[in-house]
Amino acid sequence: MEVEKKFYKAINYIDITGNIMIGDVVVLNTTAIDLDLGTGGYHFIVYNMKLKKKESKKDGHIIKLRYTPLQIKCKTVEEEEGYKKVFETFSSLDNFIVVVGTLHSMLAPIACMIKWLKPDVKISYIMTDGGALPIQFSNTVRELKSKCIISNTITIGHSFGGDYECINIYTGLITSKSILKSDVAIITMGPGIVGTGTKYGFSGTEQAYIIDVVNKFKGISFAVPRISFSDSRLRHRGVSHHTLTVLSELMYSRTNIVLPILEKEKLKYIINQIKKYKIDKKHNIFLEDGRDIKKAFEFYNIDVTTMGRHFYEDKEYFYTLGAVGKKIVRYLNNNFTKI
Repeated sequence: MEVEKKFYKAINYIDITGNIMIGDVVVLNTTAIDLDLGTGGYHFIVYNMKLKKKESKKDGHIIKLRYTPLQIKCKTVEEEEGYKKVFETFSSLDNFIVVVGTLHSMLAPIACMIKWLKPDVKISYIMTDGGALPIQFSNTVRELKSKCIISNTITIGHSFGGDYECINIYTGLITSKSILKSDVAIITMGPGIVGTGTKYGFSGTEQAYIIDVVNKFKGISFAVPRISFSDSRLRHRGVSHHTLTVLSELMYSRTNIVLPILEKEKLKYIINQIKKYKIDKKHNIFLEDGRDIKKAFEFYNIDVTTMGRHFYEDKEYFYTLGAVGKKIVRYLNNNFTKI
């Protein structure tokens, strides 16, 4: 994309702005580049001057991105006649396993570990609207689907573009369990968590209410902790303040938390954080070895980064996600080990 005699990368969402060809003159949103953002640091095409009007070919009458110039029409599962009875008669998730993370980079490691250990498992990915809204922005999702690691995607709220569209987390969960017959659902926002460095000012707070919903619906919930010893920011050292805030203050119900087996001093640091915030009194704490995550990555030829850091630059982060995946498989195999 040429702008003022300089070339930039720009993203076009066909659902919103239609097809684009070389030579087309377009209107851009340049905010991300102007602000020098990391995730989402692209220009975005808002309008193609050569297209007089783009008519949506999609069925349905539910609008996402409502009351904005970019609002789009989609057909949600809830409005399909064949599924209405499923929603009306739903009573319970019946111990359906739901893994709730905060960062989009948690999706691939957990899914890879589960699928590597239990190849016949059927995994749904439910994407919230806490980060990027178009699921097409995620190269991770595209790769996980192409390698048959996740079976289907569901976009809820104002996120859009999944295999199935749902209006909210309640119907997203019902769709995953009762309609798609998945074995596990992994829930995270799309790329680009919103954070301000303040105690409550981050979009990962959604983890709290989502877990409460899962528990209310009688599912088995796992809260994925954000753990790192490579982040230069003290508030994210060991167990991130994001996780500590959600688990100690924002949740009403009890959940399952898996901690990774680490070097003695690092594990001690994490355990002290857990005890300081009394998280061990409020939730079920498990300890698991997640180091096989590297083998899972190698098996699927997956290279995942978090905050720009690769596996060897943030091993504790990935060991945590490997530990979560392994514990999920233990649950699927009815092999519980609590510390």
